[in-house]
Amino acid sequence: MNPGRWLKFGTIGLAGTLVQLGVLWILAKGFRMPALLATAIAVEIALLHNFAWHEAWTWRGLPPDDRWRRLLRFHSANGFVSLAATPLFTWLFVSYFSVPLLMANLAAVGVTGLLNYVLADRWVFRGAA
Repeated sequence: MNPGRWLKFGTIGLAGTLVQLGVLWILAKGFRMPALLATAIAVEIALLHNFAWHEAWTWRGLPPDDRWRRLLRFHSANGFVSLAATPLFTWLFVSYFSVPLLMANLAAVGVTGLLNYVLADRWVFRGAA
């Protein structure tokens, strides 16, 4: 694992979380959009935000002609892992290790962040220098 790349990945993930929360708040509170729809849109915007920054900073220099394939892979990998694995790991930490909910969710975000990094590094952005 490349420590510098891992740090960039985490920084972008944190920024993406802030983008997601901000968009969610604007859509749900400002535009009074239903919570489920607002959440779906906020997640999508955060995924696109993260992908754009990973292309420009974390794995810069990749050929632009493969960008759509990488975007599809990023959505498939990181989107699925975040939506499926975070609740699963949160439930496991709470149910089997008696970790308080917020701490369990934070630990789950850490685990899924590592999984997302590995998928991004080995599959989505494969071949980057």
